[in-house]
Amino acid sequence: MKILQLCNKPPLPMIDGGCIAIHNIATGLLKRNTTAKIKDEIELEILTVSTEKHPFLIDTYSKEFIEKTKIDGVFVDTRVNIIDAFSALVTSDSYNISRFFSTDFDRKLVERLNENQYDIVHLESLFMTPYISTIRRMSGAKIVLRSHNLEHLIWERLANTTRNTAKRMYLNHLASKLKTYEKKTINEVDGIAAISFDDTNRFQKFKCKVPLITVPFGIDLEKYKYQEKQNQTFENLFHIGAMNWAPNKEAINWMLDEIWPELSKLNVQLHLAGRETPESLKKLSDQKLIVHGDVENAIDFMNQNDVMIVPLLSGSGMRVKIIEAMALGKVVITTTIGGEGIDYINGEHLLIADTPTEFVNHVRQLIENNEKAVSISRNARKLIVEKYNNSNIIENLVSFYQSL
Repeated sequence: MKILQLCNKPPLPMIDGGCIAIHNIATGLLKRNTTAKIKDEIELEILTVSTEKHPFLIDTYSKEFIEKTKIDGVFVDTRVNIIDAFSALVTSDSYNISRFFSTDFDRKLVERLNENQYDIVHLESLFMTPYISTIRRMSGAKIVLRSHNLEHLIWERLANTTRNTAKRMYLNHLASKLKTYEKKTINEVDGIAAISFDDTNRFQKFKCKVPLITVPFGIDLEKYKYQEKQNQTFENLFHIGAMNWAPNKEAINWMLDEIWPELSKLNVQLHLAGRETPESLKKLSDQKLIVHGDVENAIDFMNQNDVMIVPLLSGSGMRVKIIEAMALGKVVITTTIGGEGIDYINGEHLLIADTPTEFVNHVRQLIENNEKAVSISRNARKLIVEKYNNSNIIENLVSFYQSL
């Protein structure tokens, strides 16, 4: 089976959850070929958008990966253009999506489709759907949309939590256009691989007519070593997430304004890490609130701490960093929205808190009840091993390809 993976951002470097998810699909498909008793070998090629925010850096890839995937990147200027954004306000276009269309990328795609006969063209996210018409014109391949989240839902939730009336109206307008686009586009592909059961249900409510499968984010467990610590305390709290993503900014602001004033009265430290951390946040760093900014290795950072705090108020899909933290045996405290897409039991695999008081109470109980904290840590790791092992998830995805 020959697959072309079209990416809205490069698989490497893995600087955010989207990159990690794309990378894990690619490496999972390649790794599958080395497994015994596999009858249908995968040939994978990758063509990716390269942006100012997510540049394609060929030196970050191994020679073997480059040879196997023939990976190439095309620069697309996705920066917000005020004139185009304003024009989109009075047209039917969804500017969030149209920014990703490029004649240069389209030309490179045509070259690939002319040179190869693909069985599947795998679109990473809604942002690659503007190229559907080119694929249909040039190829008989089945098109699979790998939905990372429902894009309109992110903006709807951001609108619901903002206090600025003008900003709320604008965000609702963006959400409405995205929702219309998503409803129309989901029936233009041949199949959808949603990242969570929540999103699968939402697609069904959109009257999706094409085959649907839930393919959650999966991880290579070999990279997430779990070792239970002796006499572990649960006083080092942490959050890690790119600060150029609006839901993360919102979450950190809520945490510092509403949660941290009470939480800081406990015997804890809070470590904050993430790309593009603003200087204004770094200046808040003190003995209890340690702002690291960008860290060299996210797994090492998580391993140095105990309890992940994820106070998300908006967003959609599945939080990759939560899955990674749970794989490492970290106790996660998050909101109902933060836990979406994860097949958890509250109080067993992670802890849900939707108010500042609930966050503070959970942390206090973890400190006071070490046995309970250790139990959640073990259960978190067990859940990831059982349900989010990338090799099993990739096999389900390949079976879906075959069914199409």
